[in-house]
Amino acid sequence: MTKMDQPKTIHELTTDLASKKISVTEVVADYLTKIDQRNGELNAFLTVAAAEAKEKAKEADAVIAHDPDIFTKKPFFGIPVGHKDIFLTRGLKTTAGSKVLANYIPQYSSTVVKKLEAAGAITLGKLNCDAWAHGASGENSDFGPTKNPHNLDYVPGGSSSGSAAAVAADLLPFATGTDTGGSIRQPANFCGVVGLKPSYGRVSRYGIVAMASSLDSIGHLTHDVYDAAAVLEITAGKDPYDASTTDLPVPTYTKLLDQPLPKKFKIGIAREYLEGLTDKDVLSSLEAAKAILARMGVEVIEISLPHTKYGIAVYYIVQPSEVSSNLARYDGIRYGNARASFGDEAKRRIMIGTYTLSAGYYDAYYLKAMQVRTLIRQDFDQAFGEVDALLSPTSPTPAFKLGQNTADPLAMYLADVYTVTANLAGLPGIALPTGKTKENLPLGIQFLTAQYTEEKLLNLAYHFEKTLHGK
Repeated sequence: MTKMDQPKTIHELTTDLASKKISVTEVVADYLTKIDQRNGELNAFLTVAAAEAKEKAKEADAVIAHDPDIFTKKPFFGIPVGHKDIFLTRGLKTTAGSKVLANYIPQYSSTVVKKLEAAGAITLGKLNCDAWAHGASGENSDFGPTKNPHNLDYVPGGSSSGSAAAVAADLLPFATGTDTGGSIRQPANFCGVVGLKPSYGRVSRYGIVAMASSLDSIGHLTHDVYDAAAVLEITAGKDPYDASTTDLPVPTYTKLLDQPLPKKFKIGIAREYLEGLTDKDVLSSLEAAKAILARMGVEVIEISLPHTKYGIAVYYIVQPSEVSSNLARYDGIRYGNARASFGDEAKRRIMIGTYTLSAGYYDAYYLKAMQVRTLIRQDFDQAFGEVDALLSPTSPTPAFKLGQNTADPLAMYLADVYTVTANLAGLPGIALPTGKTKENLPLGIQFLTAQYTEEKLLNLAYHFEKTLHGK
């Protein structure tokens, strides 16, 4: 097999495997070689399951030889995947990026991992992330920061840092991630890949180390929108182990992508998103996106989301409160290391959350934040009565340098200013690359639609991507 110089999408790999142009053994070996060559500098993988993956690849090739219809039965058959190291993987170390779980080996796998394996995917390993998913840069991992493949002096974004970097560097065709306040969309933006955050409750959270239970959304990072839709077809759906999952039927997203956008399709840009946006590259990317939408025949109008300005404040009360509750279970007695192993950011969030939930402060902070959260959701409900989707920057700046914001937690938190409100409202969102800066750093935008309308979101993103590339 010749080296795959250009990144291969899931659907391209499947076509090659089904036609026997390549073998699963060759595909897995090629990705493992790339991991061996680049992971030392990127630090994207924390654990590589090379022996297990090679064995499964041999088994897969034997199946293909006797059952050429296997790709119809298992659409991801033989396709490598990496999982953010917050997804439990039976028999394979899961650390959540924290030394508290430095040697933890789960006894079961998360629902998402099991669904992808049932569809034929082969796990190559576990991907680095900010410890407990606390971070917007990938620098809070207890096992060292992940580097941006486009420029090693820059962050890849967080908390799904390893997932974004691995896909961008073509160490994998796709990877799983979690998005609590932008942790899929923001690193996808910084690394120039597609990042999908489904609606809250569309994909099961079972078997995934909880960060903030009312905010966590389970998604993935891919090379293109078609693959994003294909993965969601596998991972979405009701799960009896997760009461927050919806029992709404799962559409065949890939078959809906090519449908033309409805006539008089409207996209809104909130004027609140533009206030204070000063980065010339981000503004340029947004204007370029508006021009593409115009070519698509989509009307772009200005709307208002008046409570958006409270998004960061609300998020950083609700999220640490839930973090403090979820991390209370890690006492070092039943499993894991002692609580002294928690890093600075985890300790910061535990203390903030405990404070806001304590007697005398609950009403003043947490309850008030939850009330404003309702207002933020109502803003979106009203907006989607006027428009079909929303367009915004994904981040106020392109990727920033390693160490630039580590001493300033507030500056780091503000990196999520355009992403947190989607989590507070439970909305689906997708980050799409649009180009690069003069410094070769990726630029992009995000689209949001109403809850449980992923088919509309993906349809829009697919046509935008095609128009962007002149197809």
